[in-house]
Amino acid sequence: MAMNEGVLYVVATPIGNLQDITARALDTLKRVARIAAEDTRHSRKLLAHYGIDTPMTALHEHNEPEVTGTLLKMLHSGTDLALIADAGTPLISDPGFYLVRAVRQAGMKVVPVPGPSACIAALSASGLPTDRFVFEGFLPAREHARRQRLEALREEYRTLVFYESSHRVADCLTDMVEVLGAGRAAVVARELTKTFETIRAGKLSELLAWLQGDAQQQRGEFVIMVHGEAQAAAGAAMDPQAQQVLELLMQELPLKQAAALASKITGLAKNLCYQRALELKKAN
Repeated sequence: MAMNEGVLYVVATPIGNLQDITARALDTLKRVARIAAEDTRHSRKLLAHYGIDTPMTALHEHNEPEVTGTLLKMLHSGTDLALIADAGTPLISDPGFYLVRAVRQAGMKVVPVPGPSACIAALSASGLPTDRFVFEGFLPAREHARRQRLEALREEYRTLVFYESSHRVADCLTDMVEVLGAGRAAVVARELTKTFETIRAGKLSELLAWLQGDAQQQRGEFVIMVHGEAQAAAGAAMDPQAQQVLELLMQELPLKQAAALASKITGLAKNLCYQRALELKKAN
């Protein structure tokens, strides 16, 4: 990076509650020369709330390649810029990838200013396993393609995380019931950090019935989290090499300590190592 080149700050903004913005994010948005925003009309409300009058440039999926060239020239000239999405962390199912990649390829600096993310917020309150998860973003809009993608994920052992819109959430859950199974544990998080925030857990079939029975619950923005496939989880949890590590540790340490150390060595969840240790102890 040349001394006179600018910096691109990737700034996370609130997903609902405006108080969730960080002091660092506010400082950054105030002092950069320009903000690249997904929807300037939407972001102007946030900036006005905090008395920020930094100029904005619209950057969205339809103009990102064109606008990126202009922003690169500004950075080359020494201008600091910020990138924000309508809500949450930029690039996570939002525009910005093209710009960030181009800035890094040009050898200029990209600095994250972390903050809210609907995916992480939902997971943290879900009660589902979070030591391993797969973020899938939005599933395909068309039913056939959506079901194909779900089929590909049917034996995934990690927790699955999806975003979904209000007008497709019922169809999405219907397909999940059909493909992943009615009894699969799941959590629906709706309107996170907003007035009508709802986090509902249950079997996929129960969640679908709940949603279909209350039109009010079909409004807003959704994060859908689905428990990984149980049998696949068991197989993935303890491969032969990992089990060998656990067995060796069990010869020298109490069961709980062996499981905890095996977890650190293998990267597997502590509870899975402990469960397998119990099974091995019973077998012997």
